[in-house]
Amino acid sequence: MSAHGSTARQSRRREWAGSVAPDVIPAGDRPRSTPSRRAVLRAGLAGAAGIPLTAALASCGSQTSISSDPAELVLWYWNRSMAPSLLQQAARQIPGTSKHLRADVIGGSFDNKLRTGFAARAYVPDITAVNSNAALYFPSEDQFVDLDDYGAQEFAGDYYDWKWNLGRTPTGRFLFFPMDTGPTGFFYRADLFEAAGMPSQPDEVSAAVRTWDDWIAFGQQLRETSDVALAGNAVLLFNQFVNASPERFFDADDEPLFHRPDSAIRQAWDTAVKAVRAGVTRNLQVENEQNAAWNSGKLGAHIEGAWWMKVLSDTAPDLAGLWRIAQQPGLPGNSGGSFLAVPKTCKDPAAALAFARWLTLPENQAQSYNEVQLFPSAPAAFTSGLMADSGGFFGDQDPLAFFSTAAENVPTTFISTYERQVEAFRDQLRVVESAGKDPDQAWDDAVAAVDKILKKRGVI
Repeated sequence: MSAHGSTARQSRRREWAGSVAPDVIPAGDRPRSTPSRRAVLRAGLAGAAGIPLTAALASCGSQTSISSDPAELVLWYWNRSMAPSLLQQAARQIPGTSKHLRADVIGGSFDNKLRTGFAARAYVPDITAVNSNAALYFPSEDQFVDLDDYGAQEFAGDYYDWKWNLGRTPTGRFLFFPMDTGPTGFFYRADLFEAAGMPSQPDEVSAAVRTWDDWIAFGQQLRETSDVALAGNAVLLFNQFVNASPERFFDADDEPLFHRPDSAIRQAWDTAVKAVRAGVTRNLQVENEQNAAWNSGKLGAHIEGAWWMKVLSDTAPDLAGLWRIAQQPGLPGNSGGSFLAVPKTCKDPAAALAFARWLTLPENQAQSYNEVQLFPSAPAAFTSGLMADSGGFFGDQDPLAFFSTAAENVPTTFISTYERQVEAFRDQLRVVESAGKDPDQAWDDAVAAVDKILKKRGVI
């Protein structure tokens, strides 16, 4: 990491169409003193698109709002991203305000629909959910309200710092209010480990896989003993290595970090390649194949976010009591999690922030977990005594205690909008695993492909 990138990151300490859901009652540190390279690029992109951001922002709420009711705030969200009971309550009245909520479920490509509304300056909600890809909106950050202008900063201490920081743009504006999170862990089949004569209790497994080299050696022994693999494919492993790293593909100035031989991305690549060569991955490139392998016992583990508890219990109910969760090598990561954001055209940004704050109070996050398995971004939710356990799916292990501890140790990181342009790394890694391509050549090809895209966009 460059000194410049490190300084930029340190300076951001407190940083970093649809239908109404049937179960919802319808009713209604600051900007840099000089322009950064990102800001110049942003202006150029806006001009190239023929949509001056200032023109988009000049329109009043009545020209862009979905609802003409001045007391009604319209929320866009996707199915199961918020607790129905809380939306029903807000439909009557958003607590602490004189406004009420209309919650619209948006199907299909959520991001495309939201961005289309911004571009057309029409049909823009007053509040919107934003997925873990919040960095997608960094180039159009001026279309959102800076929530710090309405006092959001006073709530920062109630949420995981790393999650709060992800809601702040590189220019210092706080746009994305934290909802749920996805702290990661090492899910595994205790019965398969035990049958292979391997450590099988969570503390034993955690101790056996403290480093990625340990994890690979553990998986190699398991595969040789019982033909059980630890990872479905190399890309899944690569992703979770990156998710647990303080450094990703770019620094805060969008300088590519993967060019450096000691970068986290190169380490993730080398770890995944080593795992392939050791037979630890199973080369399952299709999701249905992975699900079948978990059920059959050919695949005995997976590193993923807390939300995978629900996926696992739904797709493999007959395996209840056999799964456990151990600490993954190194630090835990974060996979998934969402935010709330307020477009500039919102009728009442203060009321919108009041909704975001109320929705994510510890007791309401506990309720959201119980209803739709959203893992909290507020640590106090775990001590509220309101969160339901897993019903024994993980034996006598308490997964809530495990993941609440993991969430405390997730590193702060920076996710650049340009991460959308790095898919060549994953594409090439798939070819290494599935077709035996030379890993060094594949790496060089991936770097070349990504650099070509970045040069075209003026990033490098």
